[in-house]
Amino acid sequence: MDLPDPRAGEGEVVVRAEAIDTIYLETQIRSGWGTMFGVVPPYVPGGAAAGTVVSTGPGVSPSWLGRRVVAGAGTHGSYAELVRAGVDRLVPVPERLDLRKAAGLAHDGVTGTGIIEHASVKPGDRVLILGAAGGMGTLLVQLAHSFGAQVVGAARGEAKLALVRQLGADAAVDYAEDGWTDSVRDAFGGLPVDVLLDGVGGELGTEAFHLVADGAHVSTHGAASGDFARVDEQAVKARGIVLRGITDVQFEAPEMVRLAGKALASAAEGRMRPVIAREYPLSAAAEAHRAMEARSVPGKGLLIP
Repeated sequence: MDLPDPRAGEGEVVVRAEAIDTIYLETQIRSGWGTMFGVVPPYVPGGAAAGTVVSTGPGVSPSWLGRRVVAGAGTHGSYAELVRAGVDRLVPVPERLDLRKAAGLAHDGVTGTGIIEHASVKPGDRVLILGAAGGMGTLLVQLAHSFGAQVVGAARGEAKLALVRQLGADAAVDYAEDGWTDSVRDAFGGLPVDVLLDGVGGELGTEAFHLVADGAHVSTHGAASGDFARVDEQAVKARGIVLRGITDVQFEAPEMVRLAGKALASAAEGRMRPVIAREYPLSAAAEAHRAMEARSVPGKGLLIP
């Protein structure tokens, strides 16, 4: 669909996108979850992109012109060649970092870094990650491993399990198999989980919750299964479990920029990398969504204008 070129308004810039992030949530919004996020069809999907600032609006320093940036999470309508973004959501991209890698961190790098910070992961922690082969799961595996944690990643299928192990997990478990929670217990030597990072939700997330220790940190941030995990809030309180959900990772602009800057710096320094499995032309956005829905993309898929 062709639309007029956007013009930067007060406090805004226009970014010529070189790579556009995609996340599974966008397929859910497109298929009916939109009302939860205030989205009314027809609309242009997308919430982040990486590229170069080509124009600035009133009240924006012209020093932004020509700079490589991520138009960060919360930017609307990024499935486009030209993306209008608030200057408060711009994150400079380090010189050593490719723009496509930067786009691959635009959402998941922010959320993953925030989740790891709040979970207070430390050396020796037993960390279970559900959806460990997804865009954010692959980052969480790397981050938890870098903190010296004992990491078990849960995913589906041998190819994804091999990727999880390659990224630093001490063990990888297929949650499509019966008795997968027993395999998790075995991997941790029979000890409970200190940190549960659940990007899948549903029955799998609920089953994983039964593995956690008293005083554990639990993040139920994902619903790739179609719903969030059902967690007994009385048990959470009685057992001293620290529980965070999807609303806790909806960051305001200043915090988003801080977390994005931290993620981009980590990637530029080689301490973390987004797993970009596929790139699609922007015109094939529907194909990218079908692939995500089919769970056939490990890591990230990007759109390239």
